[in-house]
Amino acid sequence: MKKFILGKKIGMTTIYGDDGAQNVTLVECGAKVSGIRKKEGDGYSAVQLEINKTKNKSKKKEFRVEESTLEKDAILDVSIFEIGDVVNVSGTGKAKGFQGGVKRHGFKGSPASHGHKHDLRAPGSIGAGFPEHVIKGKRMAGRMGGKRTTSKNIKVVYIDKEKNVLGLKGSVPGIPGGVIEIYIR
Repeated sequence: MKKFILGKKIGMTTIYGDDGAQNVTLVECGAKVSGIRKKEGDGYSAVQLEINKTKNKSKKKEFRVEESTLEKDAILDVSIFEIGDVVNVSGTGKAKGFQGGVKRHGFKGSPASHGHKHDLRAPGSIGAGFPEHVIKGKRMAGRMGGKRTTSKNIKVVYIDKEKNVLGLKGSVPGIPGGVIEIYIR
């Protein structure tokens, strides 16, 4: 059976063990099965999970499965995972707003001397004489982050069944309090 759950990112910490210090992301897991999709009626098989984002808002996500033994209103917790499992984590990355070319694309910028008074972080030339317009896809200033990303092959290194907390090695996408999906494909 595929393993999957929704969780809220708590933040990062360091766990000390026999193999040294490990940076881990703590995720408060727990989701309710809010719907079951069946091949006969819906055309595909899936389990829909729901997690409370805030007091009045919740987030739902469907996970495709071949066959499910879960029932509606069942509660999933961290006990489905084991230490050593390798999972994928998906979520919305941290949004950074409108940024210039130096931060967004790693442009070098202009030299600080020899006649370069006010263009230290300017993008430089952005086009040619022909076709006399800026080509689509040109790397320029713009909105950065805030897109859905997936971190693959993240190892489960810590499980607290009482508090329903999962510890994932390294960083995962999203902000503290943001909803993320943890699953094994």
